[in-house]
Amino acid sequence: MTQTLTVEGMSCEHCEQTVEEALSGVDGVESASADRDAASATVEGDADARNLVAAVEDAGYDASA
Repeated sequence: MTQTLTVEGMSCEHCEQTVEEALSGVDGVESASADRDAASATVEGDADARNLVAAVEDAGYDASA
């Protein structure tokens, strides 16, 4: 299953990597990619959207599913 989150606050490649790493640490995530230009992150897997949003917010960014 593919889920797309809106992620605000990414301004550089390092930000994208931080978000991807945060998402990858959530149970059920098979892969994650972040795009600062689109202000979004795409996740493959069956992770709960609330857990994905929480992981991004814990990394210091605003997120919504």
